[in-house]
Amino acid sequence: MGGDNLAYMSEGAEGLRSIPALLQRNATRFGTRPAYREKEFGIWQSWSWSEAETEIEAFALGLLNLGVEKGDHVAVIGRNRPTLYWSMVAAQMCGAVPVPLYQDAAAEEMEYALQHCGARFVIAADQEQVDKVIDIQDDLHQFEHMIYVDPRGMRKYDHRRLHEYSHIQNQGRAAYDEFIGELTARRESLGYDDTCVMLYTSGTTGKPKGVVLSNRNIIETAKNSAEFDKLGPGEEVLAYLPMAWVGDFIFSIGQAYWTGFCVNCPESAETMMTDLREIAPSYYFAPPRVFETQLTQIMIRMEDAGALKRKMFHHFMAHARAVGPKILDGKPVGLLDRLKYALGSGLVYGPLKNTLGFSNVRVGYTAGEAIGPEIFDFYRALGINLKQLYGQTEASVFITQQPDNEVRPDTVGVPSPGVEIRIAENGEVFYRSPGVFVEYYKNADSTADTKDPEGWVATGDAGFFEEGTGHLRIIDRAKDVGKMADGALFAPKYVENKLKFFPNILEAVVFGAGKDRCTAFINIDLTAVGNWAERNNIAYASYQELAGHPQVLETIRGHVEEVNASVAEDEMLSGCQIHRFLVLHKELDADDGELTRTRKVRRKIIAEKFHDLVTALYDGSDSIYTETEVTYEDGRKGKIRATLAIMDAKTVPAAPPAMAAE
Repeated sequence: MGGDNLAYMSEGAEGLRSIPALLQRNATRFGTRPAYREKEFGIWQSWSWSEAETEIEAFALGLLNLGVEKGDHVAVIGRNRPTLYWSMVAAQMCGAVPVPLYQDAAAEEMEYALQHCGARFVIAADQEQVDKVIDIQDDLHQFEHMIYVDPRGMRKYDHRRLHEYSHIQNQGRAAYDEFIGELTARRESLGYDDTCVMLYTSGTTGKPKGVVLSNRNIIETAKNSAEFDKLGPGEEVLAYLPMAWVGDFIFSIGQAYWTGFCVNCPESAETMMTDLREIAPSYYFAPPRVFETQLTQIMIRMEDAGALKRKMFHHFMAHARAVGPKILDGKPVGLLDRLKYALGSGLVYGPLKNTLGFSNVRVGYTAGEAIGPEIFDFYRALGINLKQLYGQTEASVFITQQPDNEVRPDTVGVPSPGVEIRIAENGEVFYRSPGVFVEYYKNADSTADTKDPEGWVATGDAGFFEEGTGHLRIIDRAKDVGKMADGALFAPKYVENKLKFFPNILEAVVFGAGKDRCTAFINIDLTAVGNWAERNNIAYASYQELAGHPQVLETIRGHVEEVNASVAEDEMLSGCQIHRFLVLHKELDADDGELTRTRKVRRKIIAEKFHDLVTALYDGSDSIYTETEVTYEDGRKGKIRATLAIMDAKTVPAAPPAMAAE
């Protein structure tokens, strides 16, 4: 990188060194354009950039009045709401550090993060979040004040250290003359290397780590990624993913403030799909799970449709799969095929995209984990420009992106602008970029283990660059990729993603490292399988009962055998076919420690927790009795007992081990 570029970066992109500086620019440049919308009580409310600036400034003045100092950590807990986004920017204005936390985290999980960062202030969405903090406040030695947004149910609480959001704003407005000088000084003193936000990792392997991201990290990444996809102030996005997740921060704050586009907050998780259709975003991000769920819903509806409608859907979808991606990528397609696709668009694809809320999507992304190729191809067949990116919290999200017209399900694209990537001898992917995090908070050892003195970061993922295209392919987590007993390559994620393509399968965990064959745990999708049971008049009282139904087990066996046939075609991974499996008696759950809050499988914990079931998969047992402790929604513990059938699955002759190990 040349000296000129370095000078440019040290000053900040366009001389703008912080999110509050971008806010000021947007209020001037895009004053009347919508910055935020929120649906409340079924009605969309809107705030322009100049109105948002006024609201944020009032709250920042209120925070100064409350005693917020430079460098304080301000925790933010709740669903996506303009007020909570404003809280984070107001904290930054004051020179403080916003720390968003997962709203569905249990009080004990929050306790760890709040203690670790030493938060003096907590901004909570509603009574539920307030109660969690009150339960643990005696152990939070630095905690001083909590601010809540929604006043419902809060009247009889002790308000000595508890304040309503609107009251803090009003106090800020009243104390304008007293504090505006101090606020202006703090805002103008914000530097490019000052902390912008601290985000906690999901803690797949241990305690979550506090990832410190600077203004440079967020703004440079937002700028580079927005330019890559030609994002502008006219974009509409739906902010529905957890605010504690780095992806939401980069989209709903980083890119939104860089480009000046509008952030739309849905009313609730239950109304999300309706709100999505009403907004019809032009720029959309979702993890694979969301796309999988949407596809499951479509397939369920199709099963319930009349014979003619079903036949038409399958006929035109088969054509869309053949030509849709080619049309999307600007490749040559015959006139008759184009005409048939246009007819299908009028009859099937257009109404379907409208139902999904994807009518206006110009750029769609998925990331977090690999998406099944079949699912990916389905959306691209409809003409939706769905792409994959590869990223991490430590990279401010972006490591690779897929350029337009170079989109495939088996790669994650090329290095994002400003990102360098190298592959170590063991296949692990390393990167460095302007987005690379500053440090793990209060954890110098982990920082040194992850980031070397030259700024290269170890991803923990194994991958390689394709010759000819320069696209990166991620095989699996480096620690999960192993060898089977015969030397064949073992990559569990590859097989799990293929299994999860089937609407009936919600989650899968594959075992096989060091073993002579692969086995699997499977979670059924209660929505999809429950719908099938209703159509076939099969009565069931619980998830457990349905999961153990002989017809369900046979259906899952059929899916496993289909996947085996597909895996057998891959010379390198043909040894990963599943020989035996069982359908678990409970859904894997973050509250039980089996998944992270971002729904990633905690493989080691699952293997330890269900070691009796893993043993039974390998010792030839036909069934196994087990007892498992579970956590109910109200926090109570209980036990569920079940006898699980162990199923065999047909495999296809695999490639010779010597070939697989090469």
